[in-house]
Amino acid sequence: MVCLVSRTGRHLQRYDDLGRRQVVGTVSLDKSVLAMSSLFSSIIFRCIPYRYKRNSDGTLGTDLEVLVISSQKCQKMMFPKGGWEHDESKEQAALRESVEEAGVIGKVECELGKWDFMSKRYGKFYEGYMFPLLVKEELALWPEQNVRQRTWMSVKEARDVCQHWWMKEALDILVERLTSLQQHKEQNISTCL
Repeated sequence: MVCLVSRTGRHLQRYDDLGRRQVVGTVSLDKSVLAMSSLFSSIIFRCIPYRYKRNSDGTLGTDLEVLVISSQKCQKMMFPKGGWEHDESKEQAALRESVEEAGVIGKVECELGKWDFMSKRYGKFYEGYMFPLLVKEELALWPEQNVRQRTWMSVKEARDVCQHWWMKEALDILVERLTSLQQHKEQNISTCL
């Protein structure tokens, strides 16, 4: 069962020792710039929801698709992200945000990496982590369906619409990881024949 109401408020949010809100989605902090701590804001965790496109006969294909969502404030496309609360792990927070913002449920896989970036809007540094999410179910109803659009697209299309370098970099790492896994499986199959 999925809760169809997004969590709101900051009373359960995690904050680090510098007062930065920890958020699930993507990026990391460069320790050499801690002296500029007033510039730092949040730790973000983000998921890249993905699936393999089905063939016309209904079998699972090899073409990778990723899910992007629109921002609440504008029509820029991004991957689901959000806050990390006291009662959940990073992976649980990333999955919760994917359900709330994109209406998808799946398996959160091993972290893709950490990135540092500066918000153009707020002029603050953000730290975050990115996780792949292998989508198992797409919900017809989800908490933020009235304020966000979700769109499945090819990796190339997602690279074109992603506004941020770190999103593109995380997407490249995901593709490289999945390609490497597929090649490894094929090698094992051919050596067992």
